[in-house]
Amino acid sequence: MAAGDKDTVIVTGSAGYIGSKLVLALARKYRVVGFDRDVPPHPPPNAECVCIDLTLDDSVEAAFARVRTAYGKRIASVVHLAAYFDLSGKEHPLYDAVTVGGTRRLLKALQGFDVEQFIFVSTMLVHAPGTPGHPINEDWPLDPKLPYRASKARTEAAIGEDRGGIPAVMLRPAGVYDDMCHSAFLSQQIARIYEKELISHVYPGDLDTGQPFLHLDDLTDAVLRTIARRADLPPEVPILLGESRALTFQQLQDRIGQLIYGEGWQTLSIPKPLARAGVWVENEVLEEDTFIQPWMVDTSDDHYELDISRAKETLGWKPKHFVGERLPVMIEALKADPVGWYKANGLNSAPITDQALTQDDGQEEQAEADPVTHHRMMHEHDAEMERMHFGMLWVHFLNMLLGLWLATSPFVFDTFDPPAFSDAVMRVTEERGLWDPALRSSMNAWSDVVSGLLIIGFATLSLSRKLAWAQWGTAAVGTWLLFAPLIFWTPSAATYANDTLIGALVIAFSILVPMMPGMAMEGMMDDSDMPPGWTYSPSTYLQRLPIIALGAIGFVLARVLAAYQLGHVDGVWEPFFGGEGGLNGTEEIITSDVSKAWPIADGGLGATTYMIEILMGVMGGRSRWRTMPWMVLLFGIVVVPLGVVSIYFIIIQPIVIGTYCTICLLAAVAMLIMIPYALDELVAMGQFLMQSHRRGEPFVRTFLMGGADPNGGKEFQASFGDGAGPAAISAMRGVTLPWTLVASCLVGVWLMFSPLTLGTSGPMADSDHLTGALVITVAVIAMAEVARPLRFINLAFGLWLLVAPWILAGESMIAAVVGVLAGLILIGLSLPRGTRSREHYGSWDRFIV
Repeated sequence: MAAGDKDTVIVTGSAGYIGSKLVLALARKYRVVGFDRDVPPHPPPNAECVCIDLTLDDSVEAAFARVRTAYGKRIASVVHLAAYFDLSGKEHPLYDAVTVGGTRRLLKALQGFDVEQFIFVSTMLVHAPGTPGHPINEDWPLDPKLPYRASKARTEAAIGEDRGGIPAVMLRPAGVYDDMCHSAFLSQQIARIYEKELISHVYPGDLDTGQPFLHLDDLTDAVLRTIARRADLPPEVPILLGESRALTFQQLQDRIGQLIYGEGWQTLSIPKPLARAGVWVENEVLEEDTFIQPWMVDTSDDHYELDISRAKETLGWKPKHFVGERLPVMIEALKADPVGWYKANGLNSAPITDQALTQDDGQEEQAEADPVTHHRMMHEHDAEMERMHFGMLWVHFLNMLLGLWLATSPFVFDTFDPPAFSDAVMRVTEERGLWDPALRSSMNAWSDVVSGLLIIGFATLSLSRKLAWAQWGTAAVGTWLLFAPLIFWTPSAATYANDTLIGALVIAFSILVPMMPGMAMEGMMDDSDMPPGWTYSPSTYLQRLPIIALGAIGFVLARVLAAYQLGHVDGVWEPFFGGEGGLNGTEEIITSDVSKAWPIADGGLGATTYMIEILMGVMGGRSRWRTMPWMVLLFGIVVVPLGVVSIYFIIIQPIVIGTYCTICLLAAVAMLIMIPYALDELVAMGQFLMQSHRRGEPFVRTFLMGGADPNGGKEFQASFGDGAGPAAISAMRGVTLPWTLVASCLVGVWLMFSPLTLGTSGPMADSDHLTGALVITVAVIAMAEVARPLRFINLAFGLWLLVAPWILAGESMIAAVVGVLAGLILIGLSLPRGTRSREHYGSWDRFIV
């Protein structure tokens, strides 16, 4: 038959999952016109795409004007697939606007054509459920329970009213699937078992009920047969389509478990009220974007078996597939490419990244690289490293100069035999019981001379690429210089500043500016910077910039405290809080017994910690989560555990000492804000080490030297040159500010200062202050999405606030009521997860609850 002699078939919803498959099948015999919205995706090129909005009369009229112009008035069949659907189970105006109203508009426009058939693809779910062993047929009562099903039933009725002389067929198919699954409910069921989710072991209905499925190929065949036999069908007829066998939910669970894990899947039936409560908590309280909705619990007992006699008699059709026989194909596709299978079914693949990589590594051995190619690549890489080494020789010469400067500094600063010491130095010496200032100054001077000579020696050795270990020697001396003035309690402010500056610079010029020695060659040759399953790299400089900036602020603040503790200045700025004995609040705190418990000035220790954070923050490139695991871990330890400890010591100041320190509080805020920015890189590093270990790579070697990630990706994101706005957004990736956590911080602030406003005292005042500070700490850390579950810790603090007024003394009735109210608010704020960003974190996604 010539192309111009082909009959015309219109398919609405032609760009969809079913529509695109149907267009390809119809195009072999018919001229196909695809009706769909003017948005991607578009119908296959086998059909002319006519843009249409079924909710607008003008749009429908314009679409059919195009059909009349291009194809004439005769239409063999209209296959109407377009409809509105969502999973909420709630009424929506689009059910009437698109499904019912859109169908009426189509039929109205079709009255001006010679239409031989109108096919409406409805659903078997317009029928009331049946019982096991009793198949339903087209005469079974209609009882659609939900808005989607009801919209299909109303549309069928509208077709009967508005079709005029156009013959109509209402196809009522079961749930459609194909060999990649592409069934929302079935793919979710498979994914729950594949991920071994706890919810996969429970079901809120009768495990012996079930529903039939329909393979996409069988549905397509049925539509083709319906069109081909259009002249022989009754003027208006409903036809059920589906597999004659229906697996029960338990059978489906066992079959999936057997195919994935080699054994049946234990499933328990739970009461519907319990299931509804769980769904409500997940969706409304925890704000989880879960697939399971309350209506699914209510309909979990519905059972359908189909009598497809009418389809056999009128269409000569019967299904050629059975879901039980196609499940092995689906599961095999899942195992072969888990990430691809998840994406094909619209599922988040990040949680199964590790599992997918492990299976891939276990299914096939890694092929040995071609020896010739491998040797050539190693030679080229070695040559590149040689060029880089010679291009960086200047840093070692610069370190020699710094070493010379340091070795001669005692003679310039006259620290071997200083003429006199300030009253502040003598005060510190007496209060702390320190050695004579002259002796301490001389010891620090000798330390500078020896350290300077060592720097010159190590820097000279570093000129040879074969002696790369000497770079670590230089860095070790630089680290000593950061601590030496504190250990010797140097009485010279110039010496303290000089040692800190030289120490930081020689570390930078020994292992930061040049490539850090000891990294694995395969790790350096790999250019991937994004962990598998992630949507960004957690190690970019923009990601680290907030930590570096906050570290600089903390360093400056801690240096001020250290200067007073070492006797370099006579006083410290304190605008708000007073102390005793002529001291302000800051001076009293940093000279208290708590402060003196440290063998060195704790302010100086804080300053050194901040400097180390800054240096570690700028170390390495975008891939350091895999090239420098040891450094990322140390960086995380300095920022997170040590940060939490330092914050704790600061927040107990008013409890133990009785006053506050403004500079200490500012430093604590800087330290606290750092923590959420550091956590995602720690998670990525941990995932890399686990995956490397599963690949059989030595754990210790990978931890110390790093390595390649064969499954890593390459990220393209904003950089410093893209403007402040994009750069700031990029720097915030992985950290969000849900209103619930912000509000929890405000509750914590209120608790910290409630003793001042409500007049509480004694144990109750101490409890409110400590609890408030801890609430703030937990809420800020939980702003990192990878740490979002930590917010549940505040539930315990909320419960404590409920009982504290009744077991601790020092609170009035008004304060007790306010405390209980704060506890209830905190509990309510700690349950919701808050809005999640679009970022993914590999297998860690499953822990972001």
